[in-house]
Amino acid sequence: MSGLVLKLGPRERVLINGAVIENGERRSRLAIMTPNANILRLKDAIHPETAKTPVRRVCYIAQLVLSGDVELEEAKPQLIRGIEQLSQVLTDNDSRKLLDHATESVLEGQFYQALKALRGLLPREERLMAAANT
Repeated sequence: MSGLVLKLGPRERVLINGAVIENGERRSRLAIMTPNANILRLKDAIHPETAKTPVRRVCYIAQLVLSGDVELEEAKPQLIRGIEQLSQVLTDNDSRKLLDHATESVLEGQFYQALKALRGLLPREERLMAAANT
């Protein structure tokens, strides 16, 4: 079986190509067979009012592509620019790997993979922001 497999918890919601789908009472698995389908777990969604840090803003742009709110050709240069700006600050090896993966994913049009890589930077950003505020 190929494609993306989503494992959903009870009542978990997911956005697939602009449609919100809610799981039933039991855990389930969905196989998404359509290539390049736009998929976003709503529990992982970043709300506009919380997209106030550099990493969250770049994640939010990728999320807008997945939700169908922004065209990929409009978002692609914004994402590449945002990733480049992050790479000037996050220079450690782990962050660099995630940023490289995000860049490759954007260039290949794989926005879910880009978002996944960028979300991996959120804990580091939180630690850096907390250290800067102390």
